[in-house]
Parts: sequence; structure tokens; C-alpha cells
Amino acid sequence: MSAAADDVTSLSAAGPESRRGIAFTTTQWSVVLEAQGESPAAQEALEKLCRVYWRPIYSFVRRQGAGPEEAQDLTQGFFALLLERRDLRTVRKEKGRLRSYLLSAVKHFLADERRRAMAIKRGKGERLISLEQLRAEESGGIEPTDPLTAERIYERRWASTLLDRVLSRLEDKYRSRGNAELFDSFNQLLADEPGAPSQADIAAQLGMTENAVSQAFHRFRQSYQSLLREEIAHTVATPGDIENELRYLIAVLRA
Repeated sequence: MSAAADDVTSLSAAGPESRRGIAFTTTQWSVVLEAQGESPAAQEALEKLCRVYWRPIYSFVRRQGAGPEEAQDLTQGFFALLLERRDLRTVRKEKGRLRSYLLSAVKHFLADERRRAMAIKRGKGERLISLEQLRAEESGGIEPTDPLTAERIYERRWASTLLDRVLSRLEDKYRSRGNAELFDSFNQLLADEPGAPSQADIAAQLGMTENAVSQAFHRFRQSYQSLLREEIAHTVATPGDIENELRYLIAVLRA
């Protein structure tokens, strides 16, 4: 988290040229918000978003005091209910940010579960989230012992999930072009961690000039910034919300 967070803090000052080219009308959250009636496209978009952003929900549920198995069931049950209801009118009333909508929705879900004291509903058929992923999260020693509030843990996990998604897309882009070594080197520079190679080291290792490495790293950072805003665009209602959400996430990571 800290490596990505260090770089994100520099993005709020990025110029307008890094904000262009986002096909906002085709983003996943806007498709959901604009859906009229029962829309297969909106349902598919919502399911994709749920598959990406289940980790913050699981972290929130764990911080509420649920044990690992109970949290797994609750997380699966929450998304199963969200997708099975297909109540896109309720989704549209929320508008704004997917981050806020899911947090509000899971709070209502947990309250309903406690009030009814009912058996946890598991998703039918294929699970939205694999149990292997959930168990891997648990083995990583995550949030239950963290002194932060459940809401703050949720927001931090949201930010880290978004940044992981950006780096994964950027890595795929570089590896598909046969530039895996360049990505691995630049990823270390992006993190700015102790012991990271200098641009001169990378130039010597890859047989490039320092000037070529400097230009390539500049393009790497530009791609990172562009993908970051694209990912944020998938979770907000309007283009004007992108910069506000970016500033908010920077504040979350700095806190």
C-alpha cells in the first residue's frame, strides 16, 4: 500500500493533459446509474464492479467483529442479494460514488441480518468470490487487529484495491509488448523504496541510455496517471467527480 500511496500523492497536481481521453459515458458505474428498468448491460457492469471491490466489503465485515468463516458468508451473501434483487432503481437513487453506495448498502445488509437473526444466505450456483481468495486475505493478517474504525479500514482497502487494479492493468500493457523487465524496474522506481535502483542502474541493466530511461519512465508515469483516472471514472457518476474522488483517496492514504 505505502509504495502506491507515495506515488498517488503526486498525481493531484497532474495537468489537464493527463485527464483527457476518458470515455466516461461507457464506464461501468455510469451504465448502472443510467439503466432504465432491468438492463442486462447494467447488471453485467454491476457484477464486474462487485468482483473488483469485494475486498473492502470483506474488510469492513471483519472489523465489525465477524470471524473469518462468518465474514466469508456475509460477504458472499451481501453480493448475492445485491445482484439477485436487480433493484437498479435503488442504485440510481444513490448516484454519486460506488464506494459510498456499497458502504451504505452493506451497513443496511448487516443490520437486517442482525435483526432477523436468520441463517446467512449463500450465493446460488457459482460464487462471486472464490473461497481461496478469501482465505488468502485472512492469512495475510489483515484488519481485525487494526485500531482503525471499520469505515476507515473500508476506505483504505478501497484505495489499495483501486491502485492494485491500476498496476495490474499497467503490467499487462507492458508485458504484452515484451517490456516486462522495463515494467519491473519502473515499478520499483514508482514505489521509491529504499534500495530501489536508480535510472542509471536501470539503463546499465537494460542496455539503454539514461536519457532513454528517463523518457520511458515519464511515459510510464503518464500511463499510470491515465489508468488511475480511468479506474476512478468507473466508480463515480460524472466526469467532475473524478478529481474529487482522487483527492479524497489521497487524503485517505495520507491519514
